Amino acid sequence: MKCLIRIVPVWSTGIIYYVAVVQQSTYVVLSELQSDRHLSRSFQIPAASFTVFAMLAQTLWIPIYDRLLVPRLRRVTGKDEGLTLLQRQGIGIALSTVAMVMSAVVEDRRRHIALTQPTLGTTITGGAISAMSSLWMVPQLMVLGLSEAFNLISQIEFYYKEIPEHMRSVAGALAFCNLALGNYLSGFLVTIVHRTTGAGSNWLAQDLNKGRLDLFYWMIAGIGIFNIIYFMICAKWYRFKGAAAN
Repeated sequence: MKCLIRIVPVWSTGIIYYVAVVQQSTYVVLSELQSDRHLSRSFQIPAASFTVFAMLAQTLWIPIYDRLLVPRLRRVTGKDEGLTLLQRQGIGIALSTVAMVMSAVVEDRRRHIALTQPTLGTTITGGAISAMSSLWMVPQLMVLGLSEAFNLISQIEFYYKEIPEHMRSVAGALAFCNLALGNYLSGFLVTIVHRTTGAGSNWLAQDLNKGRLDLFYWMIAGIGIFNIIYFMICAKWYRFKGAAAN
């Protein structure tokens, strides 16, 4: 129980972190549907498959970090792992916030083009398809994937190292509880936005061109900045098992 109480503050930062991560499979997909996904006249990328770019970023980054960066970081930090588990988690949280800022800028541009230039038709819901290439959203997805490579992996390793051996099943569940609660929190924020902006210009209108999804992303980025500060406080307070300080 003492171990869990000690971990809970750091663990709770993961809930807010996943609010940004889950957007890659929700509103990012809707943005893709209302942008130009054509690679040629006869082929266009399925909107939901864009999440593969986040997975690609993770796949490429993990061996680069382990084989190339860790040996160099060891010489700089004097630590076998290069960066501590908490440092890696913090970098992941910061990158997720950067990804939300990128998402807001790109969405604002996509909407502007859809409203001011000839469109490429409409979706099944009637929303105009912007002439902006959907590939402009790839960088933000890759940054989100990179943030997961830093945060999720170090989270799981952190729990397994800090929780006693007879509680390893709990350690394995903590990261996925974060993911579940992050999805619930994201849904709660969507509900709040609908209720507060729905009477006027609904930020999350079914037709994204009539909404302000970019403001929703800015809101998540603001929450992410708060989460970075909160995480830094928790990380400074935290003492690793068997050590007076780290």
